[in-house]
Amino acid sequence: MPDEHYVDPGLAALYDVMNPRESGGDYLFYLPMIMAAESVLDVGCGTGSLLHWARESGHDGRLAGLDPAEGMLVQARRRTDVEWVLGDLSTASWDAEFDFAVMTGHAFQVLLTDDEVRTAFSAVRRALKPGGRFGFETRNPAARGWERWTPSNVWTAGDVRSWNDAGPFENGLVSFKTTYESPSWAAPKFSESTLRFLDVPALSLFIEEAGLVVDEQYGHWDRSPVTDTSPEIVTIVRRPLT
Repeated sequence: MPDEHYVDPGLAALYDVMNPRESGGDYLFYLPMIMAAESVLDVGCGTGSLLHWARESGHDGRLAGLDPAEGMLVQARRRTDVEWVLGDLSTASWDAEFDFAVMTGHAFQVLLTDDEVRTAFSAVRRALKPGGRFGFETRNPAARGWERWTPSNVWTAGDVRSWNDAGPFENGLVSFKTTYESPSWAAPKFSESTLRFLDVPALSLFIEEAGLVVDEQYGHWDRSPVTDTSPEIVTIVRRPLT
């Protein structure tokens, strides 16, 4: 399911139902890294499900979630033993405070301009302690996943049906409309989003410019290498010690 910022509290409440954490490769991939870190920042934390899971799994250190959508944070704040911050990396001011940062759900792809990407990497580097790491993923443009974001591919959650209608790939961007309908609603609900697709060489340039170093990079959650058919570009970068 393509990701977006939900601002409608009703749709935000559906997010975890439509994206079960136990079946998501990203959560299963990142959770051990979170559990091994004393302090963790979840960028674009959404409903807070990943940090909720970390607490439920016994994490007793510092957990902080950052998200620009108040509707999402309403759901996240069901737990009060995590720091929840409304905003994004352009407003973040943490300085060498976290051992690990993470950006799940392809949230990295909502950074649409070079300046937004640079700001994000700079803010993450600043937030990490020396030696700290940052994990994120972006869909591999070579796999052309947006071609399957069509009304013929419907997913359901309870009595809610949803589908996407994506436009063309232009200048590295894809815009799409998501429709949600339910017999219990008076009318369908809609959201619109645009995502950016960066390949490995482009990502590498931004990472190097930010003074970060790639520790690991995979084409899928099974840690297979990146190829032309890999659906993902999963990247773990590190802030150097000096």
